[in-house]
Amino acid sequence: MTSPEVAPEIVRFYSETIDEADRLSTTADGHLEMVRTRELLRRYLPPAPARVLDVGGGPGAHARWLVDDGYSVHLVDPILRHVEQARRTGASVELGDARKLTPQDASCDVVLVLGPLYHLLDRADRDQALAEAHRVLKPGGLLAAAGINRYASLFEHTAFAHLHNDPLRRSIDGILASQVHDGKKAFTTAYFHSGEQLREEVTAAGFAGVEVYGVEGPAWSLLAATERHTGESLIGSPLFESALTAARMAEPYPELLAASSHLLAIGRRPG
Repeated sequence: MTSPEVAPEIVRFYSETIDEADRLSTTADGHLEMVRTRELLRRYLPPAPARVLDVGGGPGAHARWLVDDGYSVHLVDPILRHVEQARRTGASVELGDARKLTPQDASCDVVLVLGPLYHLLDRADRDQALAEAHRVLKPGGLLAAAGINRYASLFEHTAFAHLHNDPLRRSIDGILASQVHDGKKAFTTAYFHSGEQLREEVTAAGFAGVEVYGVEGPAWSLLAATERHTGESLIGSPLFESALTAARMAEPYPELLAASSHLLAIGRRPG
């Protein structure tokens, strides 16, 4: 077992402040992220029972459906609470660090990095995490790596009607300029990517044919705003279905990447 080296504020946030197990199921924009991530992954995944390494897999939201689809899933996460929750998915689990993976070289068919790049502020740490993913992948193996979009906080706090508040507006100004959230309010310490940055980092790590997708598409903040201000769940509603359709329709247009909340890079280790 690898001892994770994670900033204390990140551990506290996921251990005490929020329950990540609920994030993708309790709000419409969270459910949109789940549905879109799953459908994008299924587009590229090799047939089951391929071996999937879910790095930073949290409490196992994706591990659960992957196991149900017949994949052999091993989940690694630095948060003990997440590892304990993920045991219920049927995946094997491990407390560990994205920068120091334990699987052997070229032993995995798929590596998912759907969270670690958010919380590695230094480029060197993100490069190390991607290098480890490259190392454990078989030649021809699939990488899926997620980033938070640089402009996500602008859209989110507009949806929540917060931007007229001067202190918060200044905070969002700082995130837009630096691409870093300092973790002092609401969310924890995080790095925010542009689509081109995420593509460049994954390509620089040695992956080929890198494509970057906007996960939630350009209408997610409309969905979030409507749900927030009506107090009604919009999961499965006509507005949800329209936002999901918009995300699919936006895929061919890279200029719309900047409107999504999360980005997903897909690449392969050259064979």
